[in-house]
Amino acid sequence: MLEYGFMRNALIAVLVITPLFGLLGTMIVNRKMAFFSDALGHSALTGIAVGVVFGISDTNLSMLLFAVLFALLLNYISGKSGASTDTVISVFSSCSIAIGLAILSKGGNFSRYSSLLVGDILSITREEIGYLLVIFVVAAAFFCLCFNWLLASGIHRTLARSRRIPVGLIENLFAVLVAAIVTLSIKWVGILIINALLILPAAAGRNLSENMREYHFFSILFSMFSGVTGLFVSYYTNVATGPTIVIFASILYFATYLYGQRELTGRP
Repeated sequence: MLEYGFMRNALIAVLVITPLFGLLGTMIVNRKMAFFSDALGHSALTGIAVGVVFGISDTNLSMLLFAVLFALLLNYISGKSGASTDTVISVFSSCSIAIGLAILSKGGNFSRYSSLLVGDILSITREEIGYLLVIFVVAAAFFCLCFNWLLASGIHRTLARSRRIPVGLIENLFAVLVAAIVTLSIKWVGILIINALLILPAAAGRNLSENMREYHFFSILFSMFSGVTGLFVSYYTNVATGPTIVIFASILYFATYLYGQRELTGRP
């Protein structure tokens, strides 16, 4: 399998993307942001549509710019609005994806973008892997510098403010980071399943963990295992890679859930 250059590129991409998703997913699950990251994924179509309207040929750039603005606007509205956060996110997500679909489907041209729905990691290039490595380094630096602040603001925002933690700034930086990672990964993972790759490994890790160190370790381990196993299995079964990875991540989640339930009930 690794005799082919595109498979080597895909494997390298999986080894970069999956630990990034595993690390990011822990905070998304902890902060109950699953719906937020899903909305960001769906907004990718609108980002492409905005690029088409303004003549931006680089779809990655238009998706990234729109996703960052979308994430910051969601954060701002959620903090100011009296409505529940999930309601605000649902309204913005539904509106943005409808606009994107309307623009891209004009003249029957949506088929050009349908590959984004399931992704194609086998098409990734060396240059695009370089972009992923850059965002990986940025994400690792952010977590090393701001992890405690991010964790504190997620547990109790008022208490975090009393400790002089810049809660608003940290939340906006995290939202921008999520937007950047989701946007840069969509072409290879797929709009329909990218949120699953963020949530499932972290949720499976949470089923087994007794502290934050274990939580991060299991999340990254499960994410990498699902990614590598899914890539190999998809190659030999001729099935799309993204959905295959999600299937293995789902199996791990249900297995760890059942194991956790057995431990809680004390069954042999």
